[in-house]
Amino acid sequence: MNPAQKTINFVAEVKAELGKVSWSTRQELIGATLVVIVVTSIATLFIGLIDLSLSKILSIIFR
Repeated sequence: MNPAQKTINFVAEVKAELGKVSWSTRQELIGATLVVIVVTSIATLFIGLIDLSLSKILSIIFR
């Protein structure tokens, strides 16, 4: 099998596999994106508060 035929065969197999994929709906995608944004925001606030608290404590200790 020559390289061109291998490439054509590969593309055909990829297309067949992509046809088997269960794609999310637009609403599911938006919902999942919002969950990621909210959880990331909460984690950012939590880590920021911990960092600020530890900085204040250490500045008092090492004053």
